[in-house]
Amino acid sequence: MLKPAQSFEDLIVWQKSHYLVLLVYQVTSAFPKTELYGLVAQMRRAAVSVPANIAEGFKRRKNPDKARCMNIAQGSLEEVRYYFLLARDLGYSKEIERERIDEVAKLLNAYVRSVMSNA
Repeated sequence: MLKPAQSFEDLIVWQKSHYLVLLVYQVTSAFPKTELYGLVAQMRRAAVSVPANIAEGFKRRKNPDKARCMNIAQGSLEEVRYYFLLARDLGYSKEIERERIDEVAKLLNAYVRSVMSNA
């Protein structure tokens, strides 16, 4: 049996979403300077929101509160998905990072199901 997570950093979903943030920062650093306060800021804000809400939800005592934080993370992840599509269509990035986003989405969905089944 798995040992329960002691901190949000122990959660694989947090680890994968944190890696996605680092990737977003790397990718957006090559965007045009004219996008610094536009797409770059929006994409980074949405990406950071994912692991930040996972971390916040980890310490919530009530499962509905935990699930709410995870749902916010899910919404932010979908924003990131869209921003990658937009960046590709604007010619700023060739990659959509669909596999990484899908991986985090599946892990988040599983975590929400786990939290709600323990309610």
